[in-house]
Amino acid sequence: MSRRITLVLLIGVLAAGVVGCGDTSSGTPTAGSSTTAAQALFNPCTGVPDEALRKAGVDPATEEKGIAGVDQSGWEICRWKGSRYSMTVFSTGRTVAEFEKKPGNVEFQDITVAGRDGRQFRVEGASKGLLCDVLFSAPQGVIQLRVSNLAGLDHHEDPCTTLYRVGESIVPVLPR
Repeated sequence: MSRRITLVLLIGVLAAGVVGCGDTSSGTPTAGSSTTAAQALFNPCTGVPDEALRKAGVDPATEEKGIAGVDQSGWEICRWKGSRYSMTVFSTGRTVAEFEKKPGNVEFQDITVAGRDGRQFRVEGASKGLLCDVLFSAPQGVIQLRVSNLAGLDHHEDPCTTLYRVGESIVPVLPR
């Protein structure tokens, strides 16, 4: 019985905490509010046209929102598959500097894809040779383009080489 009461009280406190996170002030939300930042994120699932996806070598019908279909707070994520690789576009309010400080993100370098300056990096670990990521500054924070070689296949092209090619059709449709 006391566990049940404790559980009910804990749920009540947690619910109050979640409700307490909302902005109850009147007027226009400020640029720093989480509501505005979430609303301002570019949605790659709706913002990248099917024609650009096909040119990039991925199938629009394979679209997967979020990570394994699960939305991630503070992110808009969409992934598509091709015959040898998948491509993911991430949109977040984070900064390039935050990515550079994250342990496991390595080999940062300035690059240009489709005429747009970006910051390429790799993720340390077993998948390092399968992934390539490029960050592009955007009004809401960062747009991240990732190419992932499919692990079960032989004779992969370097994922960054693939990313540059894929980027020719994808990068022009991303917000600047």
